[in-house]
Order: sequence, then C-alpha cells, then structure tokens
Amino acid sequence: MIGTFEEYAAARWSRLVRSAVLMGADPHAAEDLVQTALAKCYFAWARVSRAQDPDAYVHRVLINTLTDSRRRRWWGESPAAELPEPSVADGAEERASGDALRAALRQLALPQRQVLVLRYYADLTEAQVAAALGIPVGTVKSRAARGLAVLEADPSLGQLVRGEGR
Repeated sequence: MIGTFEEYAAARWSRLVRSAVLMGADPHAAEDLVQTALAKCYFAWARVSRAQDPDAYVHRVLINTLTDSRRRRWWGESPAAELPEPSVADGAEERASGDALRAALRQLALPQRQVLVLRYYADLTEAQVAAALGIPVGTVKSRAARGLAVLEADPSLGQLVRGEGR
C-alpha cells in the first residue's frame, strides 16, 4: 500500500527534486516543478495510488510539468537603451558576510551554536532558549557570551559581531 499523499510526498521529495535537476532544471526551479507536479498528483491522488507503479506515474507528471514549463512563452525583460530605474545593490556583500557567519558558526561547539541561533536568529528570549534546550537561563547567558566572544575574535566577523559592518 502506498499510504497517504503526505507520506508519499515527504518520502519522495528529495528524489523528485534530484530527478528534476538531473533532467536539466536548476535547483530552485526543480523545487518549484516538483511542487507543481505534486499538486497535480494531490488532486488525482485516488488515481495515482491505484496506479500499477505510482512512482512512475508521479515521475511522468514531473516530466510533463518540466516539458510544459519549457514550452511557455517568455514574457521576461527585453534590453533597452536606458535603464528605467536606478540600479540597486546586488547583495554580494550581504551574501559574503552571511557565508562568513555560517562558516564561523560551524566552528562553534554545537551547544553554543544552538544558543546563538535561537537567541539571535530566531529572536527568542533567554528564557525561551532555556526552555527550548532544557537548560538554565544562566547557561544560556554563558554559552551566548562565549560563542559571541569566539565570533568576535574571528577576523572576518569582528566588525559584523560588534555592529560596525552594518
């Protein structure tokens, strides 16, 4: 028995995305294509689940979705002599600082990383972090302080952690 649609989609998501990428879609477009294909299958789930090979059925829907996406008429941008509006920053600096921050976070001990992510990224209070991790509030404070000290000592992050790079 194939189970519910939710179980099927959760179990097959990664394989379907990889299939779409290997069929020529870029990774972000592949996720969109899989989502569209699964939406189509959701509405026909009774038929899909009765199929002799449901995986083949869903992959066929994925292939058809990919083919249809490439047939659509392109209504994108066309070149112009003058730009209609001023250019904006491309976000490369923000991306680089984000990459540096992720690399530095990976170097922290897991308990410190968990505290910093929950406290400063998820914006939880110290009490909420303590409850989420099952530790005392004092431990949250000490782990956060030690983790921030390590990040501040990192030459690529010092300005960002101190607030100077914003």
